Amino acid sequence: MRLRALLENDALGLRLLGGDDELDRSVRGVMTTDLRDPSRYLTGGELVLTGLAWRRDAADSEPFVRILAGAGVAGLAAGEAELGDIPDDLVEACRHHRLPLFAVHETVAFATITEYVVRQVSGERAGDLAAVVDRHRRLMTSGPTGGGPEVVLDLLGSDLDLHAWVLSPTGRQIAGAGAPLPAAAGAELAGLHLAAVRSGRRAPHRAALGGTTYSLFPIRNNGRGGAVPPARDVRESVLSDWLLAVEADAGDWPAARLDLLQGVTQLIAVERDRRDAARTVRRRLAQEVLELVQAGAAPAEIAARLRVATPVLLPGLGTAPHWQVVVARVEWDEDGASSVRGGPVAQALLEEILVDPAVTGPDSADRIAVAHTGDEAIALVPLPAAPERADGEAAEGAPDGGTEDQDPALHADALLAAVRAPLSAGLGDDGRLTLGVSASVHSAEGLRGALEEARHARRVAAARPGRVCAAGHHELASHVLLLPFVPDDVRRAFTARLLDPLREYDRRHRAELIPTLEAFLDCDGSWTRCAARLHLHVNTLRYRVGRIEQLTGRDLARLEDKLDFFLALRMS
Repeated sequence: MRLRALLENDALGLRLLGGDDELDRSVRGVMTTDLRDPSRYLTGGELVLTGLAWRRDAADSEPFVRILAGAGVAGLAAGEAELGDIPDDLVEACRHHRLPLFAVHETVAFATITEYVVRQVSGERAGDLAAVVDRHRRLMTSGPTGGGPEVVLDLLGSDLDLHAWVLSPTGRQIAGAGAPLPAAAGAELAGLHLAAVRSGRRAPHRAALGGTTYSLFPIRNNGRGGAVPPARDVRESVLSDWLLAVEADAGDWPAARLDLLQGVTQLIAVERDRRDAARTVRRRLAQEVLELVQAGAAPAEIAARLRVATPVLLPGLGTAPHWQVVVARVEWDEDGASSVRGGPVAQALLEEILVDPAVTGPDSADRIAVAHTGDEAIALVPLPAAPERADGEAAEGAPDGGTEDQDPALHADALLAAVRAPLSAGLGDDGRLTLGVSASVHSAEGLRGALEEARHARRVAAARPGRVCAAGHHELASHVLLLPFVPDDVRRAFTARLLDPLREYDRRHRAELIPTLEAFLDCDGSWTRCAARLHLHVNTLRYRVGRIEQLTGRDLARLEDKLDFFLALRMS
């Protein structure tokens, strides 16, 4: 379709603010975003819809428009609901970059525009598609957020007699019409879907479960309701994409019916984008707090930041909560692993794992704040204060100070109990997820220790077999928590026996064996990641590790020797 077709449809109510001579541009898709830099989701030819939440002041417009123009988008449509009028600086930036700009009236839903573009771009559909999309558009609420996936799922049931559910990568039900899908069935369907995606099979995927046949359609987490972007490593998205499970066998469906379901997934993708955008503030708060913690900022500065974060993470909470830190890392086998960004994958996974599986609806992730740095994702999880007994003391009986029935703290095994099977399918034969959980702390002073504790617990999990492993703070008692009680002479003798040969060699040859050993252990023995961190060729790293083993008589392929080196470095 051409851009000018948007102005010919009175139902869209668009006003052209600039770019009259560019209206013959072709539109190949639509994307809704409020990211300051959405370039990684753009492939060219999109109509970009924005609510302007990315704009803080006039200086933000030019770089935003420059990014869009550089990506080759067809045009920009800005909503008037947030600011009332479209800012002059945005109009000028679009004029400078020759990018057509439309104003979207506050009464027009972004979903209405998305559906119109998707329908036009996809071509003529069967009569049932036109009926469903038209009815869905009429039922959508006013404003850019639309009516949510439940509306279109209801229409699938009423118009086409199709029972369908939107599921997360772990099988948690996000939306559905009618009776909910049992949790066990959702987890199994998610696992079958992830395994099919990893195998490269073409969607929809057919799954038989308990005598019922389901067809599974991926809902791409690509920042748009349009086409999938060019090929990228499937491992970057498979563990974060939603899926649509339909109780039917799509194997004998006509092309028009398959086209209908693809259009439905595109509509639901708009809702996915909206929910992801809602997490942006929580992610930013977590990033700011964790940067202060890792930089060794004063507790008072961290506490001030926490006071700002608490109302967002726990709306309505009257008192300061306790906090836990959860660290996750997703790692892939060495072949091609460097092409996969581990941090964002771990971030999306950790956000999903921390959602209460019994909770559905749009607000189920309100208490989750996850940042990522490098290949590691870090969650700052607020907890209500532990319940008190009648005498004013904290209740006893459960770890972390809660009661057995009311303990609010996170526990490593419980976090993974419901998601281990589907995630293992998504990780396949070449991926691993390891997770560490700290004890709860009640002040900013404890966050740095909690972060280190969670990282140590994750390393304990990494030493275990299996694709999905977790460890909690209580599992560190065998070594890390006992280190302060080791007599000084024992500590000195132990560290000298292991590290002195390396220090002496470094002194004479400037070989940096000690930093190499620390990085190798921190990367859990991954040659690829360690070499990348140290900016070395893998062969150079292998030479250094071989020299460490020769000088110490230890084998860094053995867990026991790795643990000894880890303890020696901690005590030195």
